[in-house]
Amino acid sequence: MSDHERAVADNRANWDQRADVHARSAMYDVEGLIADPSSISEVVRNDLAVLEPHLDGGTVAGRSLLHLQCHIGTDTVCWVRLGAVDVHGLDLSANSLAHARRIAAADGADVTWVESDARTASQAVDRRFEVIVTGTGAVMWLPELGPWARSVHDLLEPGGVFMVRDDHPLLNALDYEPWRVTGDYLGGGGADTYDEAETYTDGSAESITSTVNHQWRHSLAEVTGALLEAGLVVQSLGEHPFMDWPAFPGLVACPQGWRLPEGAPRIPLNFSVVARRPG
Repeated sequence: MSDHERAVADNRANWDQRADVHARSAMYDVEGLIADPSSISEVVRNDLAVLEPHLDGGTVAGRSLLHLQCHIGTDTVCWVRLGAVDVHGLDLSANSLAHARRIAAADGADVTWVESDARTASQAVDRRFEVIVTGTGAVMWLPELGPWARSVHDLLEPGGVFMVRDDHPLLNALDYEPWRVTGDYLGGGGADTYDEAETYTDGSAESITSTVNHQWRHSLAEVTGALLEAGLVVQSLGEHPFMDWPAFPGLVACPQGWRLPEGAPRIPLNFSVVARRPG
């Protein structure tokens, strides 16, 4: 087994345990989502705002959709609520998908769930989609982007559109008190390995024992370059002053999630890329 595959196995074990924590957390509010059939998550609202200009009619309604790295499926269910059809959710973690199946069943959402690494998604799913999305906090868990981008290309119908919106890679290079560069921005330096029993939601105390996890840095040039090399046409590149979760102290709430307070350095917190398979 290669170093990358050992690291991915560590991550799978870590996310299997995170899934239990996240499914009961206030941040995901699974019961609230199920109780309100009109609710659309903040993440999906932000994703849709990026996608809308690239969709005829500005909607996913009636379009087949694949959600890569879907985790416990709350956002996947929201895409169904927005009218997407033949919806598939794909994730590495079997336990995440167990929660996703439960949530979708309680919601009445028709979703096909697929257990797979996003890098080999095209080997796990035998069909093509009009829309593929990958949500925030996802790209850093992929050791390399070439196979991921080729899978996206192969899973898109000709003319189909792909959207990724994620935490800006600049953030991993910065320390915030004071603001200074303390780590690599460019990829290629190997994985950053963490040994911690915490996750980004509430309720993780004493819940995670598979504590080792690994993350990889991918610059904007690497993300867009992988998509271009796979044969996709990049149609937009965005840098946004907000993010979906309070990743570090001092962020303040805003309509899109969280942003830096007034007077802080003006830096991007999110990026987005929309690409299309030539049709």
